[in-house]
Amino acid sequence: MSRLILPLPGNETFARLLAAEGGWSMVESETRRFPDGETYFRILSEVKGHAVDLVCTLAAPDDQFLRLVFAADTAHRLGAAEVTLVAPYLAYMRQDKVFNPGEAVTSQTFARLLSATFDRIVTVDPHLHRYPLLSALYQIPADSLHAAPVLADWIAANVAAPLLIGPDEESVQWVSGIASRIGAPFEVLRKTRHGDRSVEIAMPDLSAHRLRQPVLVDDIASSGGTLIEAARQFSAMGLPRPICAVVHALFAGDAFALLSEVAARVVSTDTVAHASNAVSVAPLIARHLNTLPLRKES
Repeated sequence: MSRLILPLPGNETFARLLAAEGGWSMVESETRRFPDGETYFRILSEVKGHAVDLVCTLAAPDDQFLRLVFAADTAHRLGAAEVTLVAPYLAYMRQDKVFNPGEAVTSQTFARLLSATFDRIVTVDPHLHRYPLLSALYQIPADSLHAAPVLADWIAANVAAPLLIGPDEESVQWVSGIASRIGAPFEVLRKTRHGDRSVEIAMPDLSAHRLRQPVLVDDIASSGGTLIEAARQFSAMGLPRPICAVVHALFAGDAFALLSEVAARVVSTDTVAHASNAVSVAPLIARHLNTLPLRKES
């Protein structure tokens, strides 16, 4: 038995990188919409007895979910020994409790649906807040990989005299790890959120680091509000415009354009396909997949 890489539409570039890193073959498929809007899906390659890694980043989960389920179910029905979801970005981690009466706890519902569909999930830096581990949420093996080392290596190779900046107190451990890896100082901002797009940033005294290049690092950039506000304050303090390095480049609406106006550069990993992609996590995921035991066909 060997691993086979099956990309969903829009994930072909990442899947090819992953397959090349692992020396694995790609699975060909066909999908389209019927005139009534329903989805057609067909696997064109032989998958019987193989481990199938279905590659689909979940930056737009509502549009992708049914096709994702159809692909996994078809692979199982065709005799795949196991079907793993490789989701470089894993959605529906935000709503992890009831904040207002009657709300859906969507993180739990989504986890139940994926757990009933796949044998394993592999993802990168899910937004864990009230869950200590993905295993507290998912009923199948759920592996969370960390992009901090690959971001740190990019910063070390491309930024002279960096000063690492975390967006809030919750980022201390993450930012300090990157700083320690590359031997750079770090500071952490204090953030107060007033809404989805409104944040207040309290800056520490950075006068001792005026000769360094600020590098704002964050796990997810969606509205970009925190990064944009922080970047504006750097300029007001007479510091260089920051480089912004993020793991998941969601960048809703005009967020990327607004951030690009106040940042020296914006870079991201390729967990979500975006113009800012500069660091690939395909080698990270391939190395992990290579450590997983392959189940024999039942």
